[in-house]
Amino acid sequence: MIDASALDEKPVLTGERIRLVPLGVRHAAAYHAATEDPEIRRLTGSHREFTPAEIGAWCAGAVTRTGRLDLAVEDRESGRFLGDIALLDVDPDNAHATLRIMLVAGATDRGLGSEAVRLLLGHAFDRVQLHRVQLEVWDFNHRARRAYERCGFTLEGRMRQALRWDGAWHDVLVMAALRTEWTDGAGRADATG
Repeated sequence: MIDASALDEKPVLTGERIRLVPLGVRHAAAYHAATEDPEIRRLTGSHREFTPAEIGAWCAGAVTRTGRLDLAVEDRESGRFLGDIALLDVDPDNAHATLRIMLVAGATDRGLGSEAVRLLLGHAFDRVQLHRVQLEVWDFNHRARRAYERCGFTLEGRMRQALRWDGAWHDVLVMAALRTEWTDGAGRADATG
């Protein structure tokens, strides 16, 4: 049985170089700027454009949303917004959820995403008591797939031609990490690796 109250507590999770904090209105401007970046839109498969007001309302409401976690990824030293990470679509009966992450330009290729994923997985498995956490990644995002594998995710399947981007069809890869593998040490390696 999961501890659903752990999803409503909105923790601060501190790593070596980053911290995950409750997403809030103070993150809205930087979050909106990230959603405008063409490369971030491609990597997230987001065709929709969001207004500053929509992003502001989303960020403002994150702290009161129940049954999920929406956390900002911040630089531990400066507090600069580096992206967001979420645990959503929680199925309490089957003890599983979906993980989603988005990093701003300049925060990639430094191991910060892996550190954020490991922090959230630790919370999901140890505190929330989930059994399984899954995610989806586009087949062209090789960098993310390798990072997820280093964090303990295993490729489970492929949804063929699930994204149409720039006139071409792309597959989505489904990956998952299990608590039993996490407690055995998979994915817990140094977050900078």
